[in-house]
Amino acid sequence: MPAGTRVTGQVVACPPFGVFLRIDDVPDALGLADIGSMPAGASLPTPGARISGEVVRHTDHNHQVRIRLSEWLDHS
Repeated sequence: MPAGTRVTGQVVACPPFGVFLRIDDVPDALGLADIGSMPAGASLPTPGARISGEVVRHTDHNHQVRIRLSEWLDHS
C-alpha cells in the first residue's frame, strides 16, 4: 500500500496516543493514526467509528499502516 493511498476503515481501539483501525478490503493490515496526525481540534473517534485518511507509511513485514486522518464518516 503506497504512501498517498486513500483508505477507509473502522476504529477497533483507542489508546491515549491515537487510534487503531481495520482497513476496508485489506484484512491483514492494521492502521494506526496517532494524535499528531489528526485534524486540528479533533477529538479521538470512538471504537466502531468509520474514518478515512491517507497512508503515510507501510511496513510490509508486520502489515502496519501509518495513516494521517482526514475525516470521520460517522460518530458511532
